[in-house]
Amino acid sequence: MVRGIEYQSVNVLEDQEGLAAMRAMGARSVPVVARGGKFVYAQVIKDVVEFLGLNELTGPELLPAALADRAGVVLSTAARLVRQMPQTALVNQLPHRPRSWRVLMHHIFQIPTAFLEMEERGTRLEYEVMVAEPPATMLTSAEIAEFGDAVQRRFNAWWARARSEDFSGMVPTYFGETTRHEMLERTVWHSAQHVRQLAALLEQVGIRPDRPLGAQEIRGLPLTEKIWDET
Repeated sequence: MVRGIEYQSVNVLEDQEGLAAMRAMGARSVPVVARGGKFVYAQVIKDVVEFLGLNELTGPELLPAALADRAGVVLSTAARLVRQMPQTALVNQLPHRPRSWRVLMHHIFQIPTAFLEMEERGTRLEYEVMVAEPPATMLTSAEIAEFGDAVQRRFNAWWARARSEDFSGMVPTYFGETTRHEMLERTVWHSAQHVRQLAALLEQVGIRPDRPLGAQEIRGLPLTEKIWDET
């Protein structure tokens, strides 16, 4: 449940019929919400609420300053957990998704990278940037964590410049226009969700995660209790 909205997810990435139907509607990426042959990208809760005609309050619960602080917690936690991941586990595949653990760990930091590219260049947020895979030279957990440290430093430098700016204006993204505030929130919760998954993966290989994200760290973010998509 996200702010009073209950939903179920279907993994079209493993369902060829579902994937074909999604492509036929014109959707390029997941998640999407579809009804009556029409769809909306489920990247921002407000868009889903409007698409379904629900009478629900939407919009970020946390102010931009609180979201920026939370981003620091998420990124530092991610780097710490990535450093715990054994090298032999990086080739493992995620459940119900064609993505290796190595790619997932890199993706955690690529999400804010895509946001920062949009902010710093004044360009549209691009899906291809957000899902870009790690370069061939980034092979170890330590190298991915170092990339994460660099992203956090870049984010901190951006926030030092942006903290007094207006976040109510609209910004262009691959899934349509949304407010700058909502895009910041989405960046934080998207990375946070994958950090929760990372902690679960460490437990799978018998490693106790070092200070993973808990209830306090995700409070105010539109996240469900579940950390994996349903089949």
